[in-house]
Amino acid sequence: MTARILDGNAIRDQIYTELQPEIAELGAAGIRPGLAAVLVGHNPASEVYVRSKIAACEKLGLRSWLFAPAESVSTAEMLQLIGELNRRDDVDGILVQLPLPRQVDARRVLEAVDPAKDVDGFHPVSLGRLVRGEPGLVACTPSGVMEILRRNSIAIEGVPAVLLGRSDIVGKPMALLLLHANATVTICHSKTRDLPQIARRADLVIAAMGRPAMVMPDWIRTGATVIDVGINRISDPAEAARIFAKLPQRLEQFRQKGSALVGDVHPDVVEIAGAITPVPGGVGPLTIAMLMSNTIKAARLRRGQAAGATAASPASGH
Repeated sequence: MTARILDGNAIRDQIYTELQPEIAELGAAGIRPGLAAVLVGHNPASEVYVRSKIAACEKLGLRSWLFAPAESVSTAEMLQLIGELNRRDDVDGILVQLPLPRQVDARRVLEAVDPAKDVDGFHPVSLGRLVRGEPGLVACTPSGVMEILRRNSIAIEGVPAVLLGRSDIVGKPMALLLLHANATVTICHSKTRDLPQIARRADLVIAAMGRPAMVMPDWIRTGATVIDVGINRISDPAEAARIFAKLPQRLEQFRQKGSALVGDVHPDVVEIAGAITPVPGGVGPLTIAMLMSNTIKAARLRRGQAAGATAASPASGH
């Protein structure tokens, strides 16, 4: 048995096609949604993420701006920049790329973003709306995972779901979205006892721990759906040999490049799961698609228009 591969690129393209009429409708009303990205310093991974977000804006015809303060920026300077972006009417969404340098108070900076422009869904107001099941701007990665599940007709209602990871960015909002869709959710973390045993009870496992290939085949019930949120770069040959033992082609690519991207789920899980997201090409493209969706939604909501077909609002549930 080999798992069905849940292709994130194909779903991203579907969402972009669905957003086109909404972008055209806003354009006819003289509105061109705009996203301001703030990238501090020169973190290579962050630079790649932000470039791909700006490229997505260009592809869809949205406005975008990149602000790149120096690595030495202070919290006060960041707060001043966020204040200026909050006041600009042509900016509908503000994206602060994490991580921020150590001297910057990241929480203060994120909380300074106008909740109406919080397209990352990180603001306490956004999280509060999500807790209550009210429409709003939802964190992009969790809402992207929900799109993967829905568009592949994977059952959620009544399903035992295990979430590996409890971060504010993925784990907690993911748990809330699954609850609103009537899943029965167990949240696990680094202090959870008997982690493999708990994961094996689930029909749906979502891995978001940032630990390369941690989820082994014996953690997964036969036929379960596995969503791999992790994106980890490995460069240790011994680690690569362990992870790619059954994938000589991937191991050879690793040897040529000296590094490889792997998820939180071991590649051999494909032999046990019923459906699985690849890394790369699974959840990642959806994170960017939902950021575009949120930017368009913010442009509508800020101007008092009913949100159209953007996909990220949680269903209410009890």
